[in-house]
Amino acid sequence: MRIGILGAGHIGSTLARHFDRIGHEVVISNSRGPDTLEDVVADIGGSVRAVTAEDAARFGEVVVVSIPYGHYRDLPADALRDKVVIDTCNYYPERDGQDRELDTDTTTSSEKIKEHTGSNLVKAFNAIYWEHLRDRARPKGDPGRLAIPLSGSDDGAKAVVAGLVRDIGFDPVIAGNLGQGGRRHQPGTAVYGAELSAEESDALLHAAA
Repeated sequence: MRIGILGAGHIGSTLARHFDRIGHEVVISNSRGPDTLEDVVADIGGSVRAVTAEDAARFGEVVVVSIPYGHYRDLPADALRDKVVIDTCNYYPERDGQDRELDTDTTTSSEKIKEHTGSNLVKAFNAIYWEHLRDRARPKGDPGRLAIPLSGSDDGAKAVVAGLVRDIGFDPVIAGNLGQGGRRHQPGTAVYGAELSAEESDALLHAAA
């Protein structure tokens, strides 16, 4: 599968490494251009290539968005339309600036990114610390395997993302649709940042429902 990654921070670069390791074709980008990613690509290793954000969005059959939420309007929306997009973003007002719609819980950050891009968006990898994403992948059936909550309103897109979660060494747990489900694993919830098994995560997510 071709995977484009928008954002070369901790989560984006860690996912690039995982996806390349299991045989996907991966490109990565940032807002400053591929020439600034030489060290990042060298550190990731494998066959990951640096490209522009526009090229990463067009290249990927699946596209990971891993940028500060406050910059979501800079995403190349036309190139993302109708694609499976994995949204790893979280809203942090002190970093992103105040967003009245999010502050009043009128909507969620993922719903706003979906509306901007017109994509089949799935929220995932936003509730795990990047060090755990880097270090805690485990084979299927390992008792130490961690859960990754995900939410979305397109069943096909959720199935694709759940498969990627499994393949890199974690257990996907469906939290629900993009709105209500996404609210169950955003910052401040019981599962956010928690080291949980699939069973533990599922119980907390259903309790939140």
